[in-house]
Amino acid sequence: MSDDTEFTEAGDPSPPLPDTPATRSARELEAVYDIPVTVSAVLGKATMQVSQLLKLGRGAVVELDRKLGEAIDIYVNNRLVARGEVVMVEDNRLGVTMTEIVKADRAS
Repeated sequence: MSDDTEFTEAGDPSPPLPDTPATRSARELEAVYDIPVTVSAVLGKATMQVSQLLKLGRGAVVELDRKLGEAIDIYVNNRLVARGEVVMVEDNRLGVTMTEIVKADRAS
């Protein structure tokens, strides 16, 4: 039997999946499914001097470079991959919904 043989619930072998580009691609990707990645959602950025940073206290407001309602950036392993919006998950948690996939420039 080949490695592609699948078994039904009764244990009978079913015919292997046809070797199409799509099934080959899916099998090749299985090797990376368990690799952990870091996902970051950036609401905005601010630049300040260390002296200004040290003066910040509880309740201080730091102005970001984004406008209210503007799309946020979504990074995977420090690479911009998408833009999205902040959404409420359950009653007290935030999440991000992707609204746009950013095409990567492979030259950079």
